[in-house]
Amino acid sequence: MNSVFLSPHFPPNFLNFSVQLKRAGAKVLGIADEPYESLHPELRENLTEYYRVSNMHDYDELVRALGYFTHHYGKLDHLDSHNEYWLETEARLRTDFNIGGIKCDNIDAIKHKSEMKRVFLECGLKPARGRVCHSREELLALIEEVGYPVVAKPDVGVGAAKTFKIKNERDVEHYLEENLDVDYIVEEFVSGQIITYDGLADFDGNAVFTSSLRYSRGVMDAVNEDSDIYYYAVREIEPELDDAGQAVLRAFDVRGRFFHFEFFLTSSGTFIPLEVNIRPPGGLTLNMFNYVFDFDCYNTWAQMIVSGTAPPVGPRLYYCMYVGRKNRISYALSHSRVLEKFRTLIVHHERINSIFAAAIGNYGYLLRHPELEPLIEAAEAIQKRETNEVF
Repeated sequence: MNSVFLSPHFPPNFLNFSVQLKRAGAKVLGIADEPYESLHPELRENLTEYYRVSNMHDYDELVRALGYFTHHYGKLDHLDSHNEYWLETEARLRTDFNIGGIKCDNIDAIKHKSEMKRVFLECGLKPARGRVCHSREELLALIEEVGYPVVAKPDVGVGAAKTFKIKNERDVEHYLEENLDVDYIVEEFVSGQIITYDGLADFDGNAVFTSSLRYSRGVMDAVNEDSDIYYYAVREIEPELDDAGQAVLRAFDVRGRFFHFEFFLTSSGTFIPLEVNIRPPGGLTLNMFNYVFDFDCYNTWAQMIVSGTAPPVGPRLYYCMYVGRKNRISYALSHSRVLEKFRTLIVHHERINSIFAAAIGNYGYLLRHPELEPLIEAAEAIQKRETNEVF
């Protein structure tokens, strides 16, 4: 099997995909604009060949790279990056080289939040009311319909950057003065906890495993307020969330891929679909899956890609929590004291790439335990500040 990986070096934990693909018997062919010498040694050891381009945004260069691989290795069987940023580029390359997976004719529904909303409605779910607003008049008409506050975010976009909460006329003017050059979808504000429905789907569209994340605060708030965040993977998923997640999985026909669905959980216990991502959740969440199930999700995925069948996955054995800290904040416990005090809970810790720092911190700790309470107590202690500063 010939597997092409775009940007196999980023984020750093994604090198495990290349490692496990090679162990499963695939030829792993990497493409990126990084010098070969700068790649992690373990990644270099597991790439069959690496093709460096000068610009990953130059589609002609990517076509030449795939043409080179085809000439030297034969038909290309698989292409991915597991990164939403390259989703459209991947679809175009799969279309042009007849590689299985998401192609140009089915990319819109998983890139545009407005299209996601349409699919949610078609499968019987009730997303927040909203639509793309192209003018002041359309924005004001929507606000008249749903009331303040509303949330505006790019119709196509990754993460919580450039998201606006519009609470009054002053916020309307501020938003309009931004002169944003991309389409924005504006939705009624939903009061509730953001939770996720995550996992891996096999080639028949069935979930190999599922998980769900719960957050101490909204990611958008963590970015906008530059505050700390922790989140954890649960051991039990509510039947209502499982039903909604499975409905989304079927509606978007997810096959042979990781998925990351976002929902609001309201105070009344209602699950409102928010967003669909046909890729793994970010940060160290893949590693969290490993600690929840006591398995290797990279290996499970690679075996499925190469053989067509995923090995069975056991039950969720633990809660696993990510706790982030930011460089600019003075914490009551030093890093060394954290490691000493919570050594029986901490299973992994590392510095986080600066690209993700605004959302999840500059340094992250993974903790696990069969019960949730010890993890929450540890997270609050790890993030406790020296001062009484409150957000």
